[in-house]
Amino acid sequence: MLKLTAAVATALFVTASPLAYAQTATTAQSDHPSAADLKKLTDLRIDLIKAALQMTPDQTKLWPPVENAIRARAEGRQARLAKIRETMGKRAEESRSEVLENRDPIAFMQRRAEALSQRSADLNKLAEAWQPLYKTLSPEQRKRMAALAIFVFHDMSDAIERRRAEAEEDE
Repeated sequence: MLKLTAAVATALFVTASPLAYAQTATTAQSDHPSAADLKKLTDLRIDLIKAALQMTPDQTKLWPPVENAIRARAEGRQARLAKIRETMGKRAEESRSEVLENRDPIAFMQRRAEALSQRSADLNKLAEAWQPLYKTLSPEQRKRMAALAIFVFHDMSDAIERRRAEAEEDE
């Protein structure tokens, strides 16, 4: 069964990765995944988690708050990315020297702090939603969840590293 779960995870991330990473800081706004594409990606991730956990009927009753928290977190991320694209779109018309002249490091730090605060709140809500279900998971389900989490965190760290490299190139 673990082989099946690994195969499903690999297939999902192989098909979803191009969609998730198709965007770069220098692409046009039309190159970004649509809201429907991002919703589909969230649906795939949710389906992957459900398939990996193979929940019992009693555990399935505890699933809706987890799914809602996952979706809310994805929507929050999409809203933050849309806000960044909007800001970048406004600055696209400015020359590089104008962008440097008009930088406001204090406003940047405040926007960044607000975004991090929102991400923290979303993550706390997700952890709270998971807690009742996690308590009911069998040792085998916890192993599958841990393996999936390691895979996802590794994938996320790669994406973060790429973004940092792109940001350094832009500066």
